[in-house]
Amino acid sequence: MTELRTAARAAHAPRDHVTILDGGTGRELKRIGAPFRQPEWSALALIEAPEFVTRVHEAYVAAGAEVITTNSYAVVPFHIGAERFAADGPRLAALAGRLARAVADAAGGVRVAGSLPPICGSYRADWFDAGFARPILRVLVAAMTPFVDHWQAETLSAIAEAELVREVLGADARPLWLSFTLNDERIPGQPRLRSGETVAAAAAAAVRLGAAAVLFNCSQPEVMGDAVDAARGILTAAGRGDVEVGVYANAFAPQRADAEANSDYSRLRDDLSPAGYLAWAEDWVRRGARVVGGCCGIGPEHVALLSATLNAGVRTGARACSP
Repeated sequence: MTELRTAARAAHAPRDHVTILDGGTGRELKRIGAPFRQPEWSALALIEAPEFVTRVHEAYVAAGAEVITTNSYAVVPFHIGAERFAADGPRLAALAGRLARAVADAAGGVRVAGSLPPICGSYRADWFDAGFARPILRVLVAAMTPFVDHWQAETLSAIAEAELVREVLGADARPLWLSFTLNDERIPGQPRLRSGETVAAAAAAAVRLGAAAVLFNCSQPEVMGDAVDAARGILTAAGRGDVEVGVYANAFAPQRADAEANSDYSRLRDDLSPAGYLAWAEDWVRRGARVVGGCCGIGPEHVALLSATLNAGVRTGARACSP
């Protein structure tokens, strides 16, 4: 059934349509007063007050998001602890999927992305351990399988993390979207993952792994344009124009090389108002991005402006932007 839903929606999307994703969940949960602390981060609302998770999903749908993401990013031992994950991880992951599915079905025409996080810690390719991560990923996939339209492996710092996701998903027929986080230090024309691997290598790996989309998230807006260019170049050379490219940046100040995402309550930039973020998004779309949303610090007000602006020309029959 999920495959049929996804195929039907894709078939009716205009060629130049920009798919609008939701924004960050953790920051929005804290903003609206949900239970929120370290180390549980966004998982604490699932544990203590899941109605707040529903409210966040509803806010993004009301803002125009066409894809909402399960609040499963922090449902890992790294955040909730090994004992709690062993005892309650499957239930919490299933709850994250069920809450998103209910909101999407009530809205109609909204898809659910099953968030598969970096199991061993965000931003830290050097901490990745496939043997440790594999059984945890299996728990998340099994729990969320009834509820999601596609899988979204996100904030991947290394190609090896993407390869493990593909292995765990096995023959699952739903689309796989691979989203990589980038080195925040911009070297023009040389975008790299936090592992040091090139974006070109990551895009080539995504083709090899059968991904339906290559995205970049949880990094500075300044580094995203070069990544879109690099990914598009690889996909074009491979004859894979069907693989979408997208961006959902964060609003953090630049992160240190040894930083960990969600390790503390990072300061947000003052210049990334909804209008400021839109200016970056318009550039990504001009470069060929066809999926745009937001990550940490990008909220419903940002998504509302993206939705109202990026597809305005498509809705009226004109080209909104030229790639």
